[in-house]
Amino acid sequence: MILVAGGTGFVGSAVVEELLRRGEAVAVLGRSAGKVRERFGARVEALECDVRDPATLAGVMDRIEVVVNAVQFPNSPIENRRKGWTFEETDLKGARNQVDAAKAAGVRRFVYVSGVGAAKDAPRHWFRYKWEAEQYLRSGGLEWVIVRPTWVFGPADVSLNRFLGFARFLPFVLLFGSGEQDMQPLFIDDLARIVADSALTPETAGHVLEAGGPDVLSMNDVIRTALEVKGVRRRLLHQPAVLGKALGTLAAMLPSPPLTADAIDFITAPATADNAALIHVLRPHLTPLREALATYLRP
Repeated sequence: MILVAGGTGFVGSAVVEELLRRGEAVAVLGRSAGKVRERFGARVEALECDVRDPATLAGVMDRIEVVVNAVQFPNSPIENRRKGWTFEETDLKGARNQVDAAKAAGVRRFVYVSGVGAAKDAPRHWFRYKWEAEQYLRSGGLEWVIVRPTWVFGPADVSLNRFLGFARFLPFVLLFGSGEQDMQPLFIDDLARIVADSALTPETAGHVLEAGGPDVLSMNDVIRTALEVKGVRRRLLHQPAVLGKALGTLAAMLPSPPLTADAIDFITAPATADNAALIHVLRPHLTPLREALATYLRP
């Protein structure tokens, strides 16, 4: 059986659906077993835990052969330190706790959905925490695969769809920064297939697979393409990133912040991948941006 941790999230749920399409037996680990059952019904085994608390992981990985860690904290990348929803608690400590539980349960393979940019000396803390989690997995004695996607988009994303939401009631789309950063957007269906292959294909063991889409273009052009496919004409309204960070600093004082200064850094950073290892090992189909957008945005 394959366990998908974070299986009700944007990435995790897509991975679950792909594994089910392939006829695999799937268990889904979430913060609420009820939400798992609401999302997938009887098609999966619903399991409940908080990956930040190792005690809640005791026994949940018994009978599991492969673990896929696709956990994200609510409203990521907007951290909420009051509630403990941070990259350190979820991406680093949560990953460590899962690796420890997997080892104790005799899990054969562990697939970690990390992110392009993960590095020991990365300028942003979220990438340093992901790198630390990767190193813990690599030294943990399990058969491992690390998948590092770029900026992922699809019908249920909270990134591109958030930008397009402005177009519903405003004559413009608001962007912080110049919008000229290079992006290599990856379609969620493609990522789901890559992660499923990483869980099931023997040849992926011991590989770090960066994954980006086939198109490299600016964030401005990503938004313009999405608007064209949607059949909507809107201008892009750019605001200085420093203004967004100032707003984020103020918003971070709220009990449930809608924005933080770090989130502005996250969404204005470039996101491109080196697909060489991915293509060599898996030879995946990577869907062009316009073609992928047309599957759910075309009027």
